[in-house]
Amino acid sequence: MELRVLQYFLAVTREQNILRAAESLNLSQPTLSRQIRDMEAELGKQLFIRGSRSITLTEEGMILRKRAEEIMELVKKAEDEIALAEEPVSGSITVGAGETDGLRVLVRTVQALREEWPGVHFHVVSGDKCSVIEQLDGGLIDFGVVFGDFDKTKYEYIPVPCMEHFGVLMRKDDPLAERESIDPKELWDKPLIVSRQAQCDAALPELLGRKQEKLNIVGSYNLLFSGSLMVEEGVGYALAFDKIVGTGADSNLCFRPLSLQNEIPMFVLWKKYQVFTKAAEKFLIKLRELEDES
Repeated sequence: MELRVLQYFLAVTREQNILRAAESLNLSQPTLSRQIRDMEAELGKQLFIRGSRSITLTEEGMILRKRAEEIMELVKKAEDEIALAEEPVSGSITVGAGETDGLRVLVRTVQALREEWPGVHFHVVSGDKCSVIEQLDGGLIDFGVVFGDFDKTKYEYIPVPCMEHFGVLMRKDDPLAERESIDPKELWDKPLIVSRQAQCDAALPELLGRKQEKLNIVGSYNLLFSGSLMVEEGVGYALAFDKIVGTGADSNLCFRPLSLQNEIPMFVLWKKYQVFTKAAEKFLIKLRELEDES
């Protein structure tokens, strides 16, 4: 399948109309329709449901759209890297990471790199561990930041000199807010809002000392801002890291650590045998300097 045809397919998914897609591509409608029919014949699957005014994707079409977007992003990334290959150290470093104050360590590393090489740019793609690993495997990001366990046979990694601690985000008018720390047993019967990552990692039993199915989990979040809205509206208590959501004087929320020690180590990962750009290589050197100092 040619990249050109994938671009045609994506144009149709954006416009949801063959005529508008053809106009955006400077093609005739019959030409574009034929290309889409040929693609469906090649794959042996129907990709679109044709309506009188618009078209929608089938399940197979949605799968292809996701992969086609990833392919085109990889092509753009490769073109940019090749164009910069003969230039001084410059280009983009893309890191996938969850919400954590520990990301400051990487930001400071990049800033130190930019003082020497101002052509370096830093991009953060937010997501939990599941999505970060998926994007790392797909080549969409250069590095991933994760907490806790991961498959050490698949990735190279550097431990970051930063530990995170779990605690509870709650309303300031909640009775538990009067405590300096929260005993996990006090949360056993409380409505809990937890991260998708904690559920994927099965970390809740270790954190709270009770099987997950016996906890009262009423909601979940990928990024804590959404979880904090649920807390504000009285849905429940959010298990989270500190310093992600503001809890100052103007906030209705507060954070209380769990009374048990629960330090979670932080790692920067990259795929084994990965070929780096000059900017990513320099970034990795700076990170290793941090590792040597710790």
